[in-house]
Formats: sequence, structure tokens, C-alpha cells
Amino acid sequence: MEVTTLPRIVQRNVRDKPNFVAQYSKDKDEVFQPTTFAQMYNEILACAAGLKEAGIKRGDHVGFISDNRKEWLIIDYSILCLGAADVPRGCDSIAEELAYILSFGDCKTVVLENETQMAKILPLRNKMPQLEMFIIIDNDFDKDKYKNELSGINVLGYLDIMEKGKTIIAKEGAKPIEDEIAKGQGDDVATVIFTSGTTGEPKGVMLTHSNILNMAKHAMQIINHKPGDIWLTVLPVWHSFERAIQYITQYDANALAYSKPIGKIMLADFQKIRPQWMTAVPRLWEALRAGVYRNAAASGKVKILNLFVKISSTHEMFKNMLLGLTPQFKRRCVPLDMLVSFIPFLLLSPLRGLANVLVFKKIKKMLGGKFKAGISGGAALPEAVDKFFAAAGVLILEGYGLTETAPVLGVRYTKHPVPETVGPQFPKMEIEIRDLETDKVVKPGQKGVLYARGPQIMKGYYKRPDKTSEVIDKDGWFNTGDIGLKTWKGEIKLTGRAKDTIVLLGGENIEPVPIENKIRDSSFIDHAVVLGQDQKHLAALIVPSFDSIEVYAKENNIAYMDMESLVKTPEIKELIQAEITERINRKTGFRGFEMISRSFLVSKPFEIGQELSQKMDYKRHKILEIYKKEIAELFKES
Repeated sequence: MEVTTLPRIVQRNVRDKPNFVAQYSKDKDEVFQPTTFAQMYNEILACAAGLKEAGIKRGDHVGFISDNRKEWLIIDYSILCLGAADVPRGCDSIAEELAYILSFGDCKTVVLENETQMAKILPLRNKMPQLEMFIIIDNDFDKDKYKNELSGINVLGYLDIMEKGKTIIAKEGAKPIEDEIAKGQGDDVATVIFTSGTTGEPKGVMLTHSNILNMAKHAMQIINHKPGDIWLTVLPVWHSFERAIQYITQYDANALAYSKPIGKIMLADFQKIRPQWMTAVPRLWEALRAGVYRNAAASGKVKILNLFVKISSTHEMFKNMLLGLTPQFKRRCVPLDMLVSFIPFLLLSPLRGLANVLVFKKIKKMLGGKFKAGISGGAALPEAVDKFFAAAGVLILEGYGLTETAPVLGVRYTKHPVPETVGPQFPKMEIEIRDLETDKVVKPGQKGVLYARGPQIMKGYYKRPDKTSEVIDKDGWFNTGDIGLKTWKGEIKLTGRAKDTIVLLGGENIEPVPIENKIRDSSFIDHAVVLGQDQKHLAALIVPSFDSIEVYAKENNIAYMDMESLVKTPEIKELIQAEITERINRKTGFRGFEMISRSFLVSKPFEIGQELSQKMDYKRHKILEIYKKEIAELFKES
């Protein structure tokens, strides 16, 4: 059976491996219960029949507000079976963001995880005039409580949909749904994922079945997972990274085990299910590393841990030289690397073996004992975290991509993991590195903007052909907006971002311009540059309104000698931070991770040709260079 659409993945697995486990989900006693592909397919058919009876049809957009759980994949596949597309978001999204997405996304029907999500968006119903139906996964909701607000909206429970669907399947068989699956085409839109919310310009990325399938088909040759392997899934499933993993695992008859990104729960689940794989954002890997150090500190063994990490990291470096895994940003003589590294590698091997027995073996046991590798994405993996797990003998495969590229553009190969890179370009995809100024393709080792072309490039931004044409040229090349370079062997290294979007360590995508504009509402602030790429939190460089703060200083008897000394006074620092906090908070429509936790006050105005372009736009990469030291201090751990 040729797999041309996503539901056909399940159909093929039912034919070839019906008794392989597709999902592990916890029962009320927190015990993982398996669902085979045959069982899951029956649930999908029933759900699809129930949705069809409720009025879902080909071409519809179905809003889907839910976090990671077993039912998510069932409903997702069911929507796709009918030729419809989902418009997903997580439960932590703010009401205004959801209202915009559901309205702009033309969603008549919305699947909601629980009553809380319904209560969240109902007050903004006037902004969603197309709404006709809610489907609530958790059936224990009180419809009468919202009688007036729900006037004109049909409300159904997930279990009601399933029961109705089972009745239809028992009576009519599965053929009507399977006929709908057969009508599906690879170019059909499978999902519309919005890349930003109300604090940025929302863009709905249209991904087709073919976009996603190219990634799913070729992932095994990179990751080397085997049928029957188990993946612990903890990330928000609506996000393109985790969404991709759902289909990659299913394509090769792997199982998904649903957990949560909470230390105690996740580590307990590692012991229960003993997975081979897990995907996570850098913050989770960082948290696991921090946990090891906390335990070492509590037992007074930090010095021993640091010694073994240093020894093992050095051994790992020589091992990479010996195996030809050292990244070649400049041409290297591999035979010379092998010759130089051989003796140190041998001498350090016994010490690394000792480190494994005394320390690192416990880390592997903490991960269940069967762990093959973790996949890190959503933001850059900090070098210290990468080196720590490499020293511990825990393989982390860092990847890279964007929602617009379905999303994986590169990931380290399991059999050839080159550190400091995100691996070579994904199969069937093309990557070019172009000079920032001339737009010409540069040589390996030279920095430039990454452009991508191939079957994973999105169909476009929903109802925004203008925005689509800004990022995809006439030849099909997509401008990622990211800065990077290629090694002489073709691996990709990311070094920064040419576009404005900030990605925190937790994978949260943030548009800085709306935050900056809001901060500049203050009469005490002329410029604000929001920072935080690959960090835990946001910070900002602030150019005060010098006239205003001088007036404030005089009115409040603040002594100072010059502008540099004035911006360093505690009173002015507190004033500016208060101005920022007053404007950037939940009440003004910003999310928790969009708060500015620290700021640095610049003592001189921004200049055209330096911090500013001729159009008075921020030259962000120039700003990062000019204020490198100050920015480092902003993100220094206290």
C-alpha cells in the first residue's frame, strides 16, 4: 500500500503489524496501558464516523485546542480521514490569541480538551462569528452552566462522538470512511499551524500530507529507530516539532508513551515504560543535567562529578577525532586527526570506563536502561549541556527546522553524530547558505542566510499570499531567516537569526517587535531591543529618553555626574524596570514567557549606521556585536 496521505500510515500498519503497540497511555491508577495499531484504527474509524455524522466534511478547518494525550492523535487522524484539516493550539494559549486563530482560520467546529477551554473563549464569541459546534474531549462538563453563552452552538462530548460512530460502523461498516480516506491527495492541506499569537502578526502555515510524509518516510535512515521502539512524548503536540514526531514514529510502527515535562513524572515514566527515544526542547535536557548536579551537591560529590565530566569530555573529543566526527568548518586532515588522537584516546579510555561505572551508569539507569538517544529541537542546545550528555554517553541528536518546513531541515545522524552541528540537510531537501549582502551562495565555513527548497516547504501562509511571497521566491526557495554555515562535509551549524523571531530554550516562539513597541510607549524610553534567543527568559537593551530621565533625576534629587553615571543609579534602573513591567504583563495581553526579567540601560543614543539602519530599523546583529559584553551579563546566572 502506497502511503500518500497520513491516515494511510495507520492502514498500512494495520495490514502489516496490527498487533504492534501504537500508544501507551495511563489509566486512572497511572499504569501504562497499550493500544495496538488495530485497536487504534478502530477508534479512528469510529471517531471519523461520528465527526462525519456531526457535519465535518472535506475541506473544513477544525480548531483543536488540547494538550498532549492519547485522544489527540485519534481525533487528528479522524479529521484527516475526512479530508478536513485541523488548526491546533495548546491549552496555555490566551483567549485573545485563540479567538484570532479560530476566526482567521475559518473554524466552524472546535475540539476542546475540557470545559476550562470552552469557558476561556466563550466571552470572546463575538470575535468568532463562524462558530457552530464545540466537541469536548473530557465529557464531564456542565452544558447548562453556559446555556445563554452557548445559544446557537451545538456542544458534543468526545465519548458521545465515539459512541455514535461505533453505532454507525456496526450498521454500515467501515467502507464509507475508508472511501473518504481513498479520496485524499498528498497536496491536501493536513494542518494550519499558526506561528505567533496576538502579540505578533499571526501567520497560519499550511502543511500538506506530502510535506509531512517526506519527513516521516526518510527519518529512519537518520535516526535509525526500529519497529516496536517506544518514544516518551512530553512536548506540546500541537507544535510542529512534536507533531512531526507523532508521524515519524507511526510511520515505522513505533509506540508513543504519553508523559509530562515535569521532572518527577517524566523520570518515573522512564522507569515504567523504559523508552528507547524521547524528544525534548533544550530546557528539559538542561533540567536533567541540573538535577544530576543537585544530587551531586547534596552528597558532596560535585568535584568528583566535574572531574569525570572533564575527563570524559576530553576522551569524547579524541574519540570524535579518531572516528572522523570533528566538524570541519575548515578543511581538516582526517588521517592526522586519527594519528594525533589515538594515544590520548587509549590512555583516557580506562578513566572514562571508571567514570561510567561510578557516575554515568546511574544517569543511564535513570533514563530506563534502554535509552538510545534523545532528539533536541525547538531552540539551540547549549554547548555545556551537549557536552555533558556526550561525556555521560547519552546520545543527543540536535535537529533544526521551522514550522514552514514541516519542520525538520536537519538532524544529526545516529550513526554519524557530528557535534556542534544539526547534521546534514534532510533527504530530498536542498539547503543553500547565501551571503547576507550579495545573496550569492557562499563556500563551506562561511556564514550566511539559510535557504531551503524541497518537498517539505509549506503550501503557504493561509489567506496571506503577500506574506508567502516574502519568504518563498519564484524558484521555490524558502528564506529561513536563520544565519549559519556548512561544514566541508555538508553538516549545518546555526549561529544566529536574521529574522526577528526569538526562540527561548523552552521552544517558545516570540515576536519581539510588538513587545518593543509597547515598551516604547513609555515617555522615559526611546528604544527597546528585546533579547533572549536560546535563553531561559527575555531581557532588553534600553535606550532611555535622556531628557526625560534628567528631568526625573532633578525632580527626585538624584545625584549624578554624567549620563553614564545617571543610567547606573538604582533609582533610574528601578524607574525603567517599572515602566517595562507596567506595559508587559498578563493584563496587557502578554504571556508569562514574554515578560522582561532584566534590562540594561545604554548611556548613549543609537546611531544610524551603527545600531540603526537608514530606515531607522534595528540592525539586530550589529547590536548583538556592539553590546556583546552587556548582553552576556543580562543572561548570566545569578
